[in-house]
Amino acid sequence: MKNIFTLLLAVTILIACENPTETGSESVVDVNGYDSLLAKETGADAYGMRKYVMALLKTGPNRDQDSLEAAQLQRAHLDNITRLAEEGKLVMAGPFFDDWEVKGIYIFAVETIEEAEELTKTDPAIQAGRLEMELHPWYGSAALMKMGDLHETLAKESI
Repeated sequence: MKNIFTLLLAVTILIACENPTETGSESVVDVNGYDSLLAKETGADAYGMRKYVMALLKTGPNRDQDSLEAAQLQRAHLDNITRLAEEGKLVMAGPFFDDWEVKGIYIFAVETIEEAEELTKTDPAIQAGRLEMELHPWYGSAALMKMGDLHETLAKESI
């Protein structure tokens, strides 16, 4: 788990270090590198942070699907992740590689648990009981809002 958070921090710092050079209406960067338009676009507060909801995806109570149904649920789960990311509601998602009960994480770009609960209800794996989510309010870098744009430049294939 420590490695995941270290990776999140490193990527956040990488994104935060991008220094726009445009002037005028496209970007307003002060002498310290603060970009007021980018801060507004990402919902950053005075510290460059914002509220999110972190979801821990855990093993659900219904894991008795046959391999075909499990594969179909996984495909639908990935399609839902893609849709939420494209809508700007999900800024990060990914699985863990060990045999922990927590199978992965989501970071939702919403401010309340209730908003995140509504989004989790759209996941077919949650609906089927294969996964369940534990939701926590989280305060992190607003730079995460640009994660999807950066990811697109790194991915040769889509999920």
